[in-house]
Amino acid sequence: MTTATRQEILGLYRKIFRLARRWHEASGQTEDTIREKQYIINKARMLFQKNKNLTDSELIKQCIDECTVRIEIGLLYQIPYPRPIHLPPTALSPLQSCEFQNQEKLRKLSRPLYFKSHVEIL
Repeated sequence: MTTATRQEILGLYRKIFRLARRWHEASGQTEDTIREKQYIINKARMLFQKNKNLTDSELIKQCIDECTVRIEIGLLYQIPYPRPIHLPPTALSPLQSCEFQNQEKLRKLSRPLYFKSHVEIL
């Protein structure tokens, strides 16, 4: 990892904790605000801890991009959680069909950038 990449990662880490410190829940309820602040802090620690030993520059770049996108989405929509992917109920074929396997492959490829680490953890 280069020094510039390390500085970028540490800057994102600090930015997330500053964001959590200033976070206010959209409804204005104190207990929801506290819960969301704690979610932001716990999720950031867990993901940074999980990815701290990455050495592949492409994976590091993907993680940086995901972090940046999740920060921007959180600020834009005022929600700290990743926005779920919505599919129509009839979008999936029966489990045994060949179409199902193709659709699963397409779903994995089309998963939004900000949702990748959320799905890996589940």
